[in-house]
Amino acid sequence: MKTVNGQEIIQLFESWSPKKLACMENDPIGLAIGTLNKPVRKVLVTLDVNEEVADEAIAQGCELIIAHHPPIFRRLSNIRTDNPAGRLYEKLIKNDIAVYAAHTNLDVAEDGVNDLLADALQLENRFILEETYAENMLKLAVFIPTANATDLREALAKAGAGRIGDYEACSYTTMGEGRFRPLEGANPHVGAIGELHVEEEVKIEVVFPESVKNRVLKAMLNAHPYEEPAYDLIRLDQQTNVMGLGRVGFLPQEMTLHEFTQFVKKQLDVPAVRVVGDLQSKVKKVALVGGDGNKYIYSAKRAGADVFLTGDMYFHTAQDAQAIGLQIVDPGHHVEKVMIAGVAKKMTRMCEDKKYSVEFVQSTIHTEPFLFV
Repeated sequence: MKTVNGQEIIQLFESWSPKKLACMENDPIGLAIGTLNKPVRKVLVTLDVNEEVADEAIAQGCELIIAHHPPIFRRLSNIRTDNPAGRLYEKLIKNDIAVYAAHTNLDVAEDGVNDLLADALQLENRFILEETYAENMLKLAVFIPTANATDLREALAKAGAGRIGDYEACSYTTMGEGRFRPLEGANPHVGAIGELHVEEEVKIEVVFPESVKNRVLKAMLNAHPYEEPAYDLIRLDQQTNVMGLGRVGFLPQEMTLHEFTQFVKKQLDVPAVRVVGDLQSKVKKVALVGGDGNKYIYSAKRAGADVFLTGDMYFHTAQDAQAIGLQIVDPGHHVEKVMIAGVAKKMTRMCEDKKYSVEFVQSTIHTEPFLFV
């Protein structure tokens, strides 16, 4: 196993939950406290960061905390160690514990918070509630001597070009002739200086998401025998890697709204829920948003959901939901705690694949501020 530093761990984390997925303006994600430029043997995964969590990290010998809720949410005007926030930051810094926050990017990411909630509720045939991110597709058309075409196709495929749905190494080839006259100073792969040359060539076309453009172009240039390859790069209307907030899916079997509330309490480990709707009505199609999903009631209604599960439901928003015939189950914001086990397990698998010597510890500190009496 390989000794690893914090930067390598977070690079791996961001390959799964990149910052570009964040869907809240000025979301304070990323490194909040400390440095990643140090060896890390243990990582604590937590929903929130408070003094108890900091003490837990110290006791466990963790050098890094990965949290869902950012410990510094608003711009600081000072750091006073005679108030709770300042004491927390002081404790973390003095004990050399870095804190990294993945907030709405982790909500959106595949296998992130919303998928983990949908998993817990056993939702089937799931789809995104509100699309928040998509990548434009590009098409590369490159002209190359026939003899070099196979090598180029393989290089493009390895760089991520030609992946369409469940298929990879997709390309299209047309035959033709290339003409050029090398000038003084050129170093032609074929042909002679000052003479018009005709070469049997093929045009290879591949599509790929814009995020891998630099990698694909580099692979093309490295694999091409010409010092001046001819190619076209075209932006398409087609999009890929569509991702978003919330999930919609179907329960394994229909149940009443009352039965669903009991199911939610059991599956999400909460003592009580708030409900809007007829407890005897039948529910099958469920929409959900982890955390505060007040502004998505109309999205849930358009999706045809029988019930919308989300936290922090406002009084007037609940009235609006009732008016449009949308039933609500509010289990609280803290159900996002599903990310603790989810992140720890996924990062453990990813690090094992990389042969990284690092342990992910699941926080046991209960950070729900509300009591139900």
